[in-house]
Amino acid sequence: MTAPSTSLVSTGRPTPRAVTVSSWAVPVMVLGQFAMLAIIPVVIALVGAVRHARDRTVRWAAVLVAATYAVPLVIWLTRPDGAPSLSKDMHPAFAGLIVAASAALIVAILRARRR
Repeated sequence: MTAPSTSLVSTGRPTPRAVTVSSWAVPVMVLGQFAMLAIIPVVIALVGAVRHARDRTVRWAAVLVAATYAVPLVIWLTRPDGAPSLSKDMHPAFAGLIVAASAALIVAILRARRR
């Protein structure tokens, strides 16, 4: 008798559930003015997609989300006269790019699931 495997990746899903949930949480948090807390789902989506997703498009879309989130975060951290909140300091164009990149990740996950 052998013990069942306790792998983090389920065999029936091409993308882990944590990546899917995080990809939906990022635009909701950014649009809801919780941009600094959105770093948590961004990191979960990036690490989960890079390590466990089988589809290359999902991995690249997760990297795109992380890159679009990192730009305003670095600007906010390096500005000496920045606002007390990332949400208040972030230009609306950056918020739009983050939401668009998250939408691309969601579409990539849905397309990978259909294959």
